[in-house]
Amino acid sequence: MNFSKKILSQTVTQICLAAGVDHIVISPGSRNAPLTIGFTQHPSFSCFSIVDERCAAFFAMGMAQQLKKPVALVCTSGSALLNYYPAVAEAFYSNIPLVVISADRPEHLIDVGDGQTIRQENVYTNHICYSANCKEGEEHQEFNETEISKALYTALHERGPVHINVPFSEPLYETTNDPSVVFDAKTWEERMGKPISEDLGETSYAEFIKDWKAAKRKMVLVGTLPPNELDKRYIDLLAEDESVLVFTETTSNLFHEQFFPSIDKIIMPLEEKDFESLQPDILLTFGGMVVSKKIKAFLRNYAPKAHYHIDPKTGYDTYFCLKHHFKTSLNQFFERFAKDHEANKSGYRTHWSQVKQHRSLAHSRYEQQTPFSDFKVFSILVETLPKEVLVQLANSATVRYSQLFDLDKSLEVYCNRGTSGIDGSTTTAVGAAYVSQKQTVFITGDLSFFYDSNALWNDHIPNNFRIIVINNGGGGIFRILPKAKDSQHFETYFETQHGLTAQHLAAMFNFDYTSAHDEATLRSTLSDFYAASNQPKILEVFTPAKVNDKVLKDYFRFIS
Repeated sequence: MNFSKKILSQTVTQICLAAGVDHIVISPGSRNAPLTIGFTQHPSFSCFSIVDERCAAFFAMGMAQQLKKPVALVCTSGSALLNYYPAVAEAFYSNIPLVVISADRPEHLIDVGDGQTIRQENVYTNHICYSANCKEGEEHQEFNETEISKALYTALHERGPVHINVPFSEPLYETTNDPSVVFDAKTWEERMGKPISEDLGETSYAEFIKDWKAAKRKMVLVGTLPPNELDKRYIDLLAEDESVLVFTETTSNLFHEQFFPSIDKIIMPLEEKDFESLQPDILLTFGGMVVSKKIKAFLRNYAPKAHYHIDPKTGYDTYFCLKHHFKTSLNQFFERFAKDHEANKSGYRTHWSQVKQHRSLAHSRYEQQTPFSDFKVFSILVETLPKEVLVQLANSATVRYSQLFDLDKSLEVYCNRGTSGIDGSTTTAVGAAYVSQKQTVFITGDLSFFYDSNALWNDHIPNNFRIIVINNGGGGIFRILPKAKDSQHFETYFETQHGLTAQHLAAMFNFDYTSAHDEATLRSTLSDFYAASNQPKILEVFTPAKVNDKVLKDYFRFIS
């Protein structure tokens, strides 16, 4: 086995191994050669080479999302690590552990006109959980070991991105069979210790229980969550209390027949008197970012008396009435809550269950009569998705349309909602598909797909990966936004109309390609789209751009 002669490279690889960081995504370059040699020559690391740094970072993020542990990114010096930044920001707000390991020029070559050189130290300052700025030279060994260890410990226990900057002087490619650094798992555990468990906070918890018991109208709002995050007994506990409304989103992966999915379907048609009736006395939230703009606007305008949030790491004051943030895990909180909970008699949920039933019946009637459009396509996709697949959603219109439909509870649903950008959606789905044992279906709009088309330049795409591109010829969501269509040069600078299709991209990257322009063709194509194949598949569905916004607006009027 060959090792890089660079002591700093050996230190990085040994500590990664000790910390269990064994999936390494490498962006090819020269300055990072010592790291590339160290990782690729060791059999315990699974290494992936992806040329486009932005895609490499989102691919790593997709893997970390599914593995639920840190994945490392390795790049050369200069602008390379800046191309990681979109994924770093997404990981920061989505609580996904990424470890960026950037090679750098030695300190004396920074800002002297040397090529491929920028100020790399602390470059992610505003969106990073820890920055380790290593120093070259054996005299800095203890400092480097401590900094690298702190970074990996932070990624593991704070569920977020960290940055390790490692300078290397030339020569870069020398190897040795006898490593100078040994850092095993036992040494790692002794140095770092176990994570400190968070205290529930007795005073604040007692205040919460008092507020909870006194409230007749309790609302629980669940943001983005991985599947099976909350134990079923606690789900049932919330469902049994008729004074509790539990609003869930497509990305919450939380299901119960008494809960309220499709938030916008409930809220969008409401009038002022209805909002007053819906206003909760107390709000309990958990999970990550919330997609629905309507629920955010509602809770800001009709604020509860108190808002409590549960999360080991972050508690955003999204509704400007946060009373306390419980820094603990969901199941730890609800284990205590179950002992103190008392169900209340209340007509709160009964009334809104009737509203939900009315909306569902109207929704079904509208589905039957709506013309071919984005809405109709989503209706058909939700109906025909195979059970127990992993669904990845792109941002903008895609995730918002999905919120209007009740998805099968066997599906696992993900979307990059940390920063809600269209960049990297496809590549994240590819990374997730690679490590998942399940078939992965990625549903995207045309702009998101073409923006991230380098995602297909990847040797690790499984044959059961499926992409559904809904192509309405531009940024369809802008037609839905209030007064957007009144803007001058709307088609050019907002909707960004185009005539592109995915057909030639599919051919170039060896994807099977089919298309549909109407309901009959779409249903026929979907009949075997998910079947086993020798290559991944793209289905491109073309919808009429100038019909979609009217169909959606008519929908909300129809279900009111």
